[in-house]
Amino acid sequence: MKITVTVNGRKIQEDAACDLLLIDFLRAHGCLSVKRGCETSNCGLCTVMLDGRPVLSCSVLAVRADGRRVETLEGLQEEAEEFGAFIADQGAEQCGFCNPGLMMNAIALFRENPEPEEEEIKEYLAGNLCRCSGYEGQLRGIQAYLAWKKGVRS
Repeated sequence: MKITVTVNGRKIQEDAACDLLLIDFLRAHGCLSVKRGCETSNCGLCTVMLDGRPVLSCSVLAVRADGRRVETLEGLQEEAEEFGAFIADQGAEQCGFCNPGLMMNAIALFRENPEPEEEEIKEYLAGNLCRCSGYEGQLRGIQAYLAWKKGVRS
């Protein structure tokens, strides 16, 4: 089936097999931040924005993205760069494997709710498997980033 997907602002048209997963489509087009982890929709490593909403690309067929807009971490560098320093500052970047998925969900959270409560942050982190840190560093990094943003806006 011929599909047209806008990936990080670039229109891609190609034939796609009906069973091609979005993760494979994106990686074939150079989006290497989209990682394969559990392949059961449980770890969050493959999170991308589909029309501005976070989805797990390992559980979405590429044909379902036809006519839609997909953003990966490669396309969100400006948003991610600022926030990433706060995660690193908290020592939550140990191996870094989970960071792209975590950052995609954090960006979705910031867009949806610029001033989330701690429980809301934890809800967004819940879908991201991190084998190194125990999530406390990520939570502290997000809270520090939000406090900094609030100070910048004042």
